[in-house]
Amino acid sequence: MTKLELFTSYEQEIDLLQACVRSLFDGKSELSILEAGCGPGWPLKLDGIKYRLTGVDLDRDALARRTSVAKDLDEAIVADLRQIDFGDRKFDVIYNAFVLEHIEDAAAVLENFARWLKSGGLLILLLPDRDSVFGFITRLTPFWFHVFYHRYVLRRENAGLPGFGPYPTYHHQIVSRTGIRGFCKTHGFKVSEERGSCTYDLEKNKRARFVRTVAIGVSALSLGRLPWTHNNLTYVLRKE
Repeated sequence: MTKLELFTSYEQEIDLLQACVRSLFDGKSELSILEAGCGPGWPLKLDGIKYRLTGVDLDRDALARRTSVAKDLDEAIVADLRQIDFGDRKFDVIYNAFVLEHIEDAAAVLENFARWLKSGGLLILLLPDRDSVFGFITRLTPFWFHVFYHRYVLRRENAGLPGFGPYPTYHHQIVSRTGIRGFCKTHGFKVSEERGSCTYDLEKNKRARFVRTVAIGVSALSLGRLPWTHNNLTYVLRKE
């Protein structure tokens, strides 16, 4: 598999994604965008573009917080991405960030995305790589440890409370470079962008340096089969 190009900053990643979405805007027609799995706020700045943003999330508390605080959704729907049916609704862009790893049948969700997206539309995926050191350790450790890490190491005091992550993870095999590339081949998508990011390399503190050291050690013990140079993947996929 080809070497993965890495983002050097979070801002670089956001700039790339914004440019990809802007490339679809013809100056007249409103873009229809689905945020499949809502975070605390919409990260893309699309000033000057006409678009309608629909948000779907299974966590009612998280979606209520999004609609009451950020107030940036045109439509908010509490639903399971595996079961919801938009019927003949079609989207120009589907944005899905760090959600697939929390869904037991992530492949079924990607199949829904393929149905909901217009021809020529963009599927933007941000996900942890299950085949990286980070993904391996996440799959190996219990959920209570994930809550502990977020609350006491990352200092997120609301971790584990209603409406806040982390959420249980499944890391379906499709949540990987091999899995996403296989999905593209069988569902008519072209990989426009495939990038990686390494959060503990971007951060400059003692905790990040410790995590980096551990990751290098685990990768060495795996004889390099588990890469440590990235933990997250970013994809921009175009439906042909």
